[in-house]
Amino acid sequence: MRQIGVEFGSRIVSVGPPPSASPPATPQAQERKQQRSQKHMKLSLWDTAGQETYKSVTRSYFRGASGALLVFDITRRDTFIHATDWLHDLRQIAEDGIVIVLVGNKSDLAASDGDRRAVSVSEAEAWCRQNDIMAYVETSAKNGEGVEKAFLEVANRIYENIEKGLYDLNDRRSGVKGAGTGNTARTVNLGMNSGAGTGRGGCC
Repeated sequence: MRQIGVEFGSRIVSVGPPPSASPPATPQAQERKQQRSQKHMKLSLWDTAGQETYKSVTRSYFRGASGALLVFDITRRDTFIHATDWLHDLRQIAEDGIVIVLVGNKSDLAASDGDRRAVSVSEAEAWCRQNDIMAYVETSAKNGEGVEKAFLEVANRIYENIEKGLYDLNDRRSGVKGAGTGNTARTVNLGMNSGAGTGRGGCC
């Protein structure tokens, strides 16, 4: 579904500790294993791109987001620089403690013979540390490399926060919803961006 400057989608991912290969030795261990088994989480994805034209519209989609993929183009330094602006907007509007992953897209162009990288991994990681961002992941929208990792980084951290009781699952304003009747997955509002190919970096 596409609106002005916004595209919506959803997907279900597995979160939590992976199942153990060895069978539990006792019934009590079996029960503990079931309690620790992986859960399913439905991510509602709001892709607001990074176009300045739509910024006033797309900022409204930050509200209620519990996680975000802040994306820039590793071959265009200006998109990396503008990530700071998007991060500021995001933290002003989104939920407190929003889980954010910085994503450097177009890693396939850095891996090619004609390396077009304009932002190094070490610089991006340093930016994450300075801005209290949980992780940096490089992806390629062209070949899919790293994309699953980016989603799982955010989803698993949100799952950890759910287990710690940091979200009110009954709050209608919250970006995290408990599993409803007939629904086996929690629903999480997750922002992302495909605007790394535009003139600016983008968010959510």
